[in-house]
Amino acid sequence: MKKEKKLHRRWLDNSAKIFPISAGKKYSTVFRFSARLKEKIQPEILYKAVIIALKKYEPFRVRMKSGIFWNYLEYNTQLPIIKEENDYPCKYIDYKKNNNYLFKVTYFKNEINIDIYHALTDGNSGSLFFKEIIYSYIELAHPNEFKENLRSTKSLDYTTEDSYMQHYDKSLKSNASSKKAYILKGSTIKLDAVSAIHEIIDVDSLKEKCKKSNCSITQYLSAVLIYSIYEENYKKYNGTKPIKLCIPVNLKKYFPSSKTLSNFFSYITLEAEIKKDNLDTFEKILQFVKNDFQKRLTEEEIMRTMSANVKIGNNPLVKIVPLFLKKLIVRLSYIEIRKYTTITFSNVGRVGIIGKYQPYIDMFFMLIAPEPVERIKCSACSYENKMAFTFTSILDNNDIERRFYEFLVSKNVKVKIESNGVLDDIVRRDINE
Repeated sequence: MKKEKKLHRRWLDNSAKIFPISAGKKYSTVFRFSARLKEKIQPEILYKAVIIALKKYEPFRVRMKSGIFWNYLEYNTQLPIIKEENDYPCKYIDYKKNNNYLFKVTYFKNEINIDIYHALTDGNSGSLFFKEIIYSYIELAHPNEFKENLRSTKSLDYTTEDSYMQHYDKSLKSNASSKKAYILKGSTIKLDAVSAIHEIIDVDSLKEKCKKSNCSITQYLSAVLIYSIYEENYKKYNGTKPIKLCIPVNLKKYFPSSKTLSNFFSYITLEAEIKKDNLDTFEKILQFVKNDFQKRLTEEEIMRTMSANVKIGNNPLVKIVPLFLKKLIVRLSYIEIRKYTTITFSNVGRVGIIGKYQPYIDMFFMLIAPEPVERIKCSACSYENKMAFTFTSILDNNDIERRFYEFLVSKNVKVKIESNGVLDDIVRRDINE
């Protein structure tokens, strides 16, 4: 057994190192994928599907251990636990109650969820693992329709290399702004509840609007999000700092040779100086977003951000600080660190599904854990002609979500609302209309 663990041991990638040091019940650093099927979920079949998926994605069968200087991952000999959903999405994963796994699979009615701790992987690789679970579940639930094996049963051709170390350029310096961001104001929901509001957008009508505005879907929705924050929070509380929108970037698109299942992402940050640049209309905000995307979404700028972050983890002084001191320092400073972002918006794009499996699936969703400073986080994914744009929030009102919805509808974009019921005003409004 000791030999088996040693063979499977690996250090966390450069990006993942910070998550176990900073994570806790308030900062869970967890994201979720959900799939809504067209039938009620059978738990015993779901369990078998997870076991099958783990055989293909063996790097996810790990537990976390503490080293002297950093945390590391080793092979997990226990079996995963599958439970009916009984908590809010993206909550902190208690490893001891989860057989030490860094992901948690739950189900409710006809939905399958996977919550993933970001130290394990990023959204891109997490979605691949989740799709493997969904494929295996459908095959097991419908054996007559899937008599012929459509997919390989072998472990997939992926690595767990730290791609940051393979591709970063230590000569590059970051151009990141030193300005603190506007922080969303308002009282928070009690009892650690999390509101999840899904705005289901008709992709065709959204594409038509984006084409007329000469912009991408991510650019358009980013502008609507900044405008909604400006109208419903920034003006109300007389904001002065810039609204800073953080957008994760999948680095595997820029370095296609990398097949790692470990984290490999960076980000760009749009910095909307509302008062300085007089960004008081949607049209002005959209033009700002298009210009800022053009400036920041370049290979050089992305490399600068990635390389700057890698250099911090590689700093000799940082390396020799014992892990218990790293945790103390980071947790004391983490709230201050987070004050450089107003909100995060992650668009993982289209969820591609093999044709024969599509009739069994209705929707996909992605959710990101909100935090005490970033009180709302946004995410989006598309399946067939529907995009689920999701707000996860700990604010006790849905003013920003409502403005976002009303703006899209006013532009003839077709939108429907769903919610987990924590803040239901916007849902009732949609139904009444």
